[in-house]
Amino acid sequence: MISFLLTLKRLFTGLWRALKRKNFQALFVLVLMTLLSGTVFYTKQEGLPVLDALYFCVTTLSTLGHPTFEPQTALGKIFTMVYIIAGTGLFLGMIGYIAYELIKQAGKEKE
Repeated sequence: MISFLLTLKRLFTGLWRALKRKNFQALFVLVLMTLLSGTVFYTKQEGLPVLDALYFCVTTLSTLGHPTFEPQTALGKIFTMVYIIAGTGLFLGMIGYIAYELIKQAGKEKE
């Protein structure tokens, strides 16, 4: 449990440091907007509850995928294809900034 808490602290430290960068702030806002738009779309178009729609959006953008849900409408399928192509790049870019800050922080701790 202590190891988990230390890892969580390190992650939030990296996130906090990344938030000081203007490029990361822009990516962070774009990812939040992408998640919000996807959640609204899947709630309205596919009839998912809000939490399920958000869960689907996060699992899709993190490239994990959702094991049981697939869009049923043609519009839902088209939106999902565009959503995956655009959103995955944004999400991975944001994760890259956090990873950079974590690696930079680890390098400073060794010195």
